[in-house]
Amino acid sequence: MSAQHSSSSEETFRSLCRSSPWRWETLRFTITWRAPSEQGLDTPAPLKAWLRRPAALRVEAADGSLLHSTTGNETSRDALYVSATRKSWLLAPRLVTPVYDDAGLVRRRPEAAYGEAVFADPRWSSMLDPVELAGNAPVAMAFPGAERVEVEDLAEGSFAGRPVLTATVRPNASYVSAAPGRPLVGPGATRVAIDLGTAVCVSTTALDGPARGAGHDLQILGVDEYLTDDYFRAAPPELSDVSRHVPWVVG
Repeated sequence: MSAQHSSSSEETFRSLCRSSPWRWETLRFTITWRAPSEQGLDTPAPLKAWLRRPAALRVEAADGSLLHSTTGNETSRDALYVSATRKSWLLAPRLVTPVYDDAGLVRRRPEAAYGEAVFADPRWSSMLDPVELAGNAPVAMAFPGAERVEVEDLAEGSFAGRPVLTATVRPNASYVSAAPGRPLVGPGATRVAIDLGTAVCVSTTALDGPARGAGHDLQILGVDEYLTDDYFRAAPPELSDVSRHVPWVVG
C-alpha cells in the first residue's frame, strides 16, 4: 500500500490510524518503552507478547518468565449485561462494517466495543489501535486546529523490516487520549510510525521538551497466527494419559 493511493497523504495517515480493528485478529510482538534521553537511563529489555482480540493476552519477560496471562474469558459477564447500558450490547469491531476509502482504509468508524488488552501501561491499547491520532471520522469542517493532531513530514519507510508511514505530529486542543491522562504523544512534536499492514503504532519518539527521546518501539513478529487458549494460560492443561492403568482403590 502506498500513500499515493489516497487523494491526500494526510488523509491516508488519518485513515490508517482508524483501521487497526479490521486489519488483524492476532499479533505477536516485542515492546520496549524508552525514558527521556536526559535521564540517562538504560533502555529496559523488551517484553514479548501474544495478543488475540478481543481480550486474550500473554506477556513474557526477556528471559522467558511469565508476567501476565489471560484468555479474556475468565471473568463473568453477568454484571455487564445486567447493567443494561447501551455500551453493554455493542458488537465487536470485526462484526460491524466501517466506511472505507478508495485505498481500503477506514474513513469513518462505526460505534462498536473498541478496546485492546493491556499490560501495566494503558498506552498498550493506544499503540495497538492509534485512533486517538485521527478521531473516528474526518472533521466536519477543515479549519486550523480542527484535527486531533497536526501532521507534518509524512514519509514512507520501514521499521523492523516492515513498511510504515511515518509523520511528525503535534496535538491540537481537540486531542483526547484513549487512556485518560496517558496520551500516546506528548504536548510537543512527536515522530510516529504506523505499520501499513496492521495500522499499529510501532514507534513514537518525543522530539522536544523534557520528554525528548521518550517513546516506544514495537517490533511485529507475527500477524494472524493461529493462537488457541493454551497460549494464554499460565500452564498447559493437564491431560490424562489413557494408556496408563488407573488403579481402583477398594475400601
